[in-house]
Parts: sequence; structure tokens; C-alpha cells
Amino acid sequence: MNQTIEIVVGSTGQTRVETKGFHGADCQAASRFIELALGQKIDEVLTVDFYQIAASQQQVRQGG
Repeated sequence: MNQTIEIVVGSTGQTRVETKGFHGADCQAASRFIELALGQKIDEVLTVDFYQIAASQQQVRQGG
């Protein structure tokens, strides 16, 4: 899947940054410069991809 960062601007001027195709914390690192440019972060919703990678890394550490 291609990695994309989408910036959605609502009718009130509120912006939302959505990342797609990233795994784990890579999405946060990739979009950080945009978030800094837009101003204060109000909320963050992490997707399933973020948690699946974190869970699989944790399983490796426990099994090793």
C-alpha cells in the first residue's frame, strides 16, 4: 500500500491530518512536521495499523 498523508480542512477552518499505509509509530514521525506547522494538536486517534505492529513487537520480546 502507498503511504499518504491527507490534510482535511473543515468549513470552520479546523484541520485533520490522516495517514494511510504507515505501520506503528511511523505515521506519527511522518506527519509531525505538518502537525507542528498547523498548530496545537487537539486530539489523536490511532488506527488499527498502529496497534497491530506494536502488539506483534511485544510478542517477539516476550517469546525471546
